[in-house]
Amino acid sequence: MSTPRNYHIFGHSISQSLSPTIHNAGFAHHGLPHHYDIQECADLNEVTTMIDSPDFGGCSITMPHKLSASKFCTSISASARTIGAINTLIATSENSTKTIIHGDNTDWSGLHSLITEYTAQTPSPPSSVGLVIGAGGAARAGVYAMIQAGVQSIYIGNRTYLKAEAVARDFESRVIPVAFPSRLPESPDLIIGTVPGESMGAEAFAGLFQKERGLCIEMSYKPRVTNLLVVAREHRGWVTADGLEVLLRQAFDQFRLWSGREPPQAVMRQAVMDVTERVQSKV
Repeated sequence: MSTPRNYHIFGHSISQSLSPTIHNAGFAHHGLPHHYDIQECADLNEVTTMIDSPDFGGCSITMPHKLSASKFCTSISASARTIGAINTLIATSENSTKTIIHGDNTDWSGLHSLITEYTAQTPSPPSSVGLVIGAGGAARAGVYAMIQAGVQSIYIGNRTYLKAEAVARDFESRVIPVAFPSRLPESPDLIIGTVPGESMGAEAFAGLFQKERGLCIEMSYKPRVTNLLVVAREHRGWVTADGLEVLLRQAFDQFRLWSGREPPQAVMRQAVMDVTERVQSKV
């Protein structure tokens, strides 16, 4: 029988996170004695005792701590090192006295799965031009996912141009920083939004959807339909993926890393659906 482990999500303003619903459903399905909970923290130093605890199994790391989690890691995956952001810690015991903490990033792999599924299902995919909106840790994962998917030209747009420039500098030369909102030199057919859902009005996205078809992925799931998705869905040739789908995709990869088992995707999806339906019925 598996040794009980504690898993957490560390972040700020995360009291409504759906991650416990997702992962606890997965643990229950496989009969694993683990537990996942929310731990609000303004600084990761506040949760050092939890990470050092013998029953620590791992954690999800969300805003604003993805860029500062490396200090807790014994090792870091190549992808997380390139991205410069960590959203997952995995604890393993080397012996009875020493715990190894491995840092990884599943934001990019969740996004990558959505991109590759779209291109596989699209006859003669267009010459790809990507736009990542934002310049934080999630945006870095978005850029990396596009690079791994072979996107030919990638723009990273942010209100503060210098922040977009700093992200572009850390990646390949085909990543181009731009001030956003603004008109891009070429129209994208792949868009990833990584900023809070209502931080920009719909007018900021109005000129993006010039191509007949494309894929728009939103990483924020509050509100469920963000301004970016509202505009994208006005264009019938565009496929969209909302923030809940992104959350699930990255969580599936986390579950594999923590448990060594395949995530029961249907069970985890249903658990999220049940919770969101209960919340909506109370509104």
